[in-house]
Amino acid sequence: MTAESQLRIYRIKEGKMDEWLSGWTRGVLPLRRKFGFRIEGAWVVPGRDTFIWILTFDGPGGFAEKDAAYYDSAERKSLRPDPAPLIEKAETYPMTSALEG
Repeated sequence: MTAESQLRIYRIKEGKMDEWLSGWTRGVLPLRRKFGFRIEGAWVVPGRDTFIWILTFDGPGGFAEKDAAYYDSAERKSLRPDPAPLIEKAETYPMTSALEG
């Protein structure tokens, strides 16, 4: 299986970064891992209300199928606090490694 990764860049609502990080760290992060995603890293751009992370999936069904299962899950739908409403703008970029092969 070939690993599939995504770069995600979120503009977080002004003044909400601490709330975002708390919800993401306590809810999204462990749930993503439970669904088999590997979190390559997560960063905050100081003074820019920007959160950046890279996640990878290399299991059966591929990234898109597992991502849909994650969002359709009862655990995700009932996640509280849900940090998603704190995202003002989201950019998502599928990536492939330039170092493979």
